[in-house]
Amino acid sequence: MPIRIADSLPARAVLEGENIFVMTERRAASQDIRPLRLVILNLMPTKAATETQLLRCLSNTPLQIETDLLQTSTYRSKNTPEDHLLNFYRTFSQISQNRYDGMIITGAPVETMDFESVAYWKELCEIMDWAAERVHSTFHICWGAQAALYHRYGIGKIDLPEKRFGVFEHTICRKNIPLLRGFDDVFLVPHSYHTAVDAAAVENHPELITLSASAEAGLYLAMSRDGRGIFVTGHSEYDADTLSKEYFRDIERGLDIKIPRNYFPGDDPSLPPPHTWRSHGHLLFSNWLNYYVYQTTPYDIESVGLEGGANA
Repeated sequence: MPIRIADSLPARAVLEGENIFVMTERRAASQDIRPLRLVILNLMPTKAATETQLLRCLSNTPLQIETDLLQTSTYRSKNTPEDHLLNFYRTFSQISQNRYDGMIITGAPVETMDFESVAYWKELCEIMDWAAERVHSTFHICWGAQAALYHRYGIGKIDLPEKRFGVFEHTICRKNIPLLRGFDDVFLVPHSYHTAVDAAAVENHPELITLSASAEAGLYLAMSRDGRGIFVTGHSEYDADTLSKEYFRDIERGLDIKIPRNYFPGDDPSLPPPHTWRSHGHLLFSNWLNYYVYQTTPYDIESVGLEGGANA
C-alpha cells in the first residue's frame, strides 16, 4: 500500500522513479479507509532531502499513510526555498488541535549547543509536550532523540573527542521486542554527530529500555516502556551518499574531518559507497508503524492520547 502525499511534493517524482508506490491526495480521497495520520517535524536544513529519505522508509508497508510536514515558527530554514515551506509545511499553531497516530522528530545540526541555547528550544518543548497528549507514538532521530531524552527524562548528552562518523556494526541488547522483529544479529547503521546520549543513564532509567548498541558507536536504539517514545541515535534513513556529501562539504569548508569509518570501499573517497543499511532502515520504520502505531492506535483518531500506550 502507498504513502499518501501532496500531489506536487518534489519527493513524489523521486519516489515514483524508484518504483515506490505513492498516492496523491486526489486519488486517496476516493478510498473508503482511514489512513494512518503522521506528522513529521523536520528540523534538518536540507528539508527536501530529508523528506524524501523518510517517505521512502515509511512507504515500505502495507498501510496507507497521510503525512503533515511541520516546521518551527521561531526559526526559519536558511537552506530551503521559502515557496517550498509555504506550499508544503505547517507551523505548530496550524496543527495543534489535531491528533496523530504517529510523529517523527528529525535530527538537527545543533548538537554542540546547550539545549536551552537552541533558538527554537522553547517551541520544541511545547511540541514534545503536546505530542505526549495528542500523538500515539513518536519516533525521535539523532538530535531529536537527545532533545526528547533530556526534556522528558532529564538525560543529558556527552561531548565526544571527535565526530562519530561512519557506518558501524550493531547488535541487539534485548530480544522479543516487536520493534526488533526480523533484525539480523548484526546490522549496520550510519552515524554522524559530535555528542552522544548518556547510555548509562538510559540503561538505568526505570521508564526506558535499551534495545541496541554498538561496540564502536555506543547506544543506538531505546524506547519508553509504553512504546510511545522511540529514540534512535543513528541515521538508518540516510541515502547511500549522505555521509559522502557531509564529508566533502566539510572538506570544502576547511574543517578537520576524518574519512567516515567503514564507508568508502578501501577508505577511498573517489569510490561510491555501498548502501549497506537499507534493509535495516526499512524494517525499523515498518516495525514501528506496524507494532507501535497501526496495531495499537485507536480507530477513532479523536481518541488518540486518551488510551494507553503500545505494549513493550
